[in-house]
Amino acid sequence: MLTVSITHAQDEEGFSGRAGLGFLATSGNSDTQSLNGNLDMWLNFDSWRHALNAQAIKSKTSGATTSDAIGWSWQSDYTINATDYIFGIITIDQDKFSTYDQQVREAVGYGRRVIDREKHILNAEVGVGSRQADLRNNTSQDGAILRWSGDYRWIISESSEFNQILSIESGSDNVFLESSSALSTNVRENLALVTSFTIKSNSDVLPGSKKTDTFTAISLEYTF
Repeated sequence: MLTVSITHAQDEEGFSGRAGLGFLATSGNSDTQSLNGNLDMWLNFDSWRHALNAQAIKSKTSGATTSDAIGWSWQSDYTINATDYIFGIITIDQDKFSTYDQQVREAVGYGRRVIDREKHILNAEVGVGSRQADLRNNTSQDGAILRWSGDYRWIISESSEFNQILSIESGSDNVFLESSSALSTNVRENLALVTSFTIKSNSDVLPGSKKTDTFTAISLEYTF
């Protein structure tokens, strides 16, 4: 029987969470420092599931800041039956090097556990909501959005797990896509080494800005 892995904690009744921190420094022809951190907390009781996620990344190259982003989200689910639920979510992203200084999105919708096996779990969600965005040129974009998302987990072994999260938020001004892939391996009880790759993409950006940002991180995560 599989033990509860670090990313399986969100399925447990009561309160649980995990916190991760990673740091990378290089020297020589160029000096680079990169710091990334994340915090996830879950509170499950009766028919309710609540989840808080926060993440941050900051990088410097030869003393100049090249990346400075922070984001967080809160989601509450109400279970209808063994496979179906309704949800509400609010997310906030801030990025000093993106077209969008800040994006705030709120959505409500329907979710379903499409696959629920011993080693494979897949949740899919669809919803509607609104988006408020502040651009770097001091303008703003507000409007309605459609939201699709999926969360896939593959329990590879008792000590390792792969997680893929994808969300797409489509509005009249912009389509925002975020994909996060993570491989975690337990190095000891409650402690894991996590390698992750994140893609964030906006369809509508200001001249001189790139539509897609990618983040690669290696960190240690502690589960509580």
